[in-house]
Amino acid sequence: MPLPACRWWCLSWLALLAPLARAEETIPAPDDSDLPNWAVERIEPMHQWVAGWVDDVSRSIDGYFGSDEYLKVENHSYLRLSEELVLRQRLSNDNDLGIRYKLQLPTTKKRLKLIIESDPEEGLGTLQDQASQEFRTGRFDGAKGSVIGLEKAGRQSKDEGWENRLSGGIKLRLPLDPYLRFTSERLWKLGQSPWRLEMDNRLSWFNSDGYSARTLFDLGRPLDERFYLRFLTQLQWQEHYDKLEFYQKGELNQLINPRSAMRYSLVALGQSAHHPQIDDYYLEALYRRDIHKGILFVDVAPSLHFPREVDFDPSWQIKLRLEVYFRGDIVRH
Repeated sequence: MPLPACRWWCLSWLALLAPLARAEETIPAPDDSDLPNWAVERIEPMHQWVAGWVDDVSRSIDGYFGSDEYLKVENHSYLRLSEELVLRQRLSNDNDLGIRYKLQLPTTKKRLKLIIESDPEEGLGTLQDQASQEFRTGRFDGAKGSVIGLEKAGRQSKDEGWENRLSGGIKLRLPLDPYLRFTSERLWKLGQSPWRLEMDNRLSWFNSDGYSARTLFDLGRPLDERFYLRFLTQLQWQEHYDKLEFYQKGELNQLINPRSAMRYSLVALGQSAHHPQIDDYYLEALYRRDIHKGILFVDVAPSLHFPREVDFDPSWQIKLRLEVYFRGDIVRH
């Protein structure tokens, strides 16, 4: 493809996705699946078996550490599998299989909460690395990225005051990697306006990587029943990289129908407190479709990047992602 065409190819995708979103608004979803009957007959038995296993495991652990209510309460533990293909103009294409899981133990909340989770945020690299992974898409690196620990939460919810949580445990790797983490969150409603501001602070220590600190501001408001405007600002410092990074994002979210949504984003990534500089900024449009009953999703996300390392010469990128969720509550419902 000639270079001038490459430069505007991604913008053409943005222009094509917008009419698609407008057109789909007028077409109500006829049912809860886009799959043919033969595919449903093969997928659903396997999905129900795996989702039931996830639910049974989480409830069994919850019953051991929690109360006798563990069989009655809702449990939102999940296992997510994803396959992502990334097509890039200048860099090599990438194909990743992602596995992410989280066990929720609701009846232990009045005491200590047990955490079993893959891919802690502290292990996902710089903010630029995280942005390239679409903010935690769930890449899995064998046994290096999983943690198990205990968390003690405060009594306040974040809309009433500062919601503080202290946790500690180990990252499952050899040698075992202990960690400590303190998080503090607050949510404000700005007067009588529809604007909401959320602040999320985290201070962590991992024996292998040292200290890290992160602050996230999330400001947003609904524009109407279908559109939501959002601005995110994130600051991060990690001892392993020893630099202050910042991330600024403005996004417009559009609900097309109960099974489809669009997100239009403008992102800037940079670093340094004394001499701030932008390392990359990009435009992105993400189309997400629930193609089967809230368990199987497909994403299409074209973007146009302007990285500093090539003097901000634009380059296109496309992400294609398929995700499947295994959640026990879906089986019960």
